[in-house]
Amino acid sequence: MKKETLDRIRKIVEDRDWEQFHTPANLAKSISIEANELLECFQWDEENFDIGHVREELADVIVYCANMLDRLNLDADEIVNAKLDKNEAKYPVEKARGNCKKYNEL
Repeated sequence: MKKETLDRIRKIVEDRDWEQFHTPANLAKSISIEANELLECFQWDEENFDIGHVREELADVIVYCANMLDRLNLDADEIVNAKLDKNEAKYPVEKARGNCKKYNEL
């Protein structure tokens, strides 16, 4: 995420004194709630969805994730790359390519 975008998210939160509500538990709940609202966009039709609505719900998820990163003083690149390292080990290309099974079923 661009620094300008992250700074804008921080300013919105600060200007409205929302930090007090941004406990890790509250942010995790909010991420889950918004992710479910994103899922709702595809509830009855996986092909004919409103891309504008998808964009808004996805943005909500991303904003709450950025707030969680800030609250916990985490670096998105660092934690994503650490997880990708684990996934590459658990899902070797020769076993996982074209396969949707979980790593312990490969």
